[in-house]
Amino acid sequence: MLLDHVQVAMPAGREAAARAFYGTALGLREIRKPAPLAARGGVWYAVGDQELHLGVAEDFSPAKKAHPAFRAPDVAAVAERLREAGFAVRWDSALPDRPRFFTDDPFGNRVEILQAGAAG
Repeated sequence: MLLDHVQVAMPAGREAAARAFYGTALGLREIRKPAPLAARGGVWYAVGDQELHLGVAEDFSPAKKAHPAFRAPDVAAVAERLREAGFAVRWDSALPDRPRFFTDDPFGNRVEILQAGAAG
């Protein structure tokens, strides 16, 4: 079995904010939603061979614990891009030899960024 996609909830009408964070700041490549699902709102991204789906939730509440985690070839560069875009970066040293930080997307959902290739 392989992971196909992860869905993260977002509030209605905030696609521009999602694109600014996930597309511009994180550098993910947006993919087109299938026509039958496009009217529901949200934004989809390719992440390697998997996908990240941002789906609209009517009673939206941000995920403070559950979160997607992304491996980056240069975690410090991603942190700098996020800071420049106005997003807070919280470094974490709980995993020895695994540089990582947490941030929140524009909706308050927790997101983790880890150094690619580091021991885990």
